[in-house]
Amino acid sequence: MAKVEDNNIGVIVKATNFAAIKHKDQRRKDANKTPYINHPIGVAQILVEEGKITDPAVIQTAILHDTVEDTDTTLQEIELHFGAEVRCLVEEVTDDKSLPKLERKMNQIKKGPKKSSKAKQVKLADKLYNLRDLVEHVPECWGEDRVQEYFLWSAHVIKGMLGTNEKLEKELAKVLQTRSIDLYGELAEYEGATIVGKTD
Repeated sequence: MAKVEDNNIGVIVKATNFAAIKHKDQRRKDANKTPYINHPIGVAQILVEEGKITDPAVIQTAILHDTVEDTDTTLQEIELHFGAEVRCLVEEVTDDKSLPKLERKMNQIKKGPKKSSKAKQVKLADKLYNLRDLVEHVPECWGEDRVQEYFLWSAHVIKGMLGTNEKLEKELAKVLQTRSIDLYGELAEYEGATIVGKTD
């Protein structure tokens, strides 16, 4: 397992506490209404355990990655508590909620290749968590077509970030293959007609 240095544990605990407070009333869309905080903690876990990431800024960003997008948190607040680097990384992985849903989805495909390596690490781990979660816990009111479309969209996003973390990419290829999607082959065109709702 990757080892996070002892002198960085405090900032990671601080980020976890901050995210837990911000997400305290939120739930995932699965039938069990899982506490939302499980997600960012799980993304950080994937980075450390599977991606072998020890950079505290990347781990903090994973924990905080949905706070600006899905709570009342501001980027200024992130910088005040966690510094300029984490603020910039959180900004990189945050969708612009003022845009229509489909436009945000397409932006993730188009802008993924241009993101910093650290932001890409977080995005890959986020996608891996969400795809695995969909295999086990399909959100209520999601049909088979919508799940398949989410997998295809994710594959397009991931493909634009290949070459970032081989370990994470191998795991992503495995989970996409459960839906007969070859990450390293030619992907079917993505149009995004039915992708709505929060599972980004």
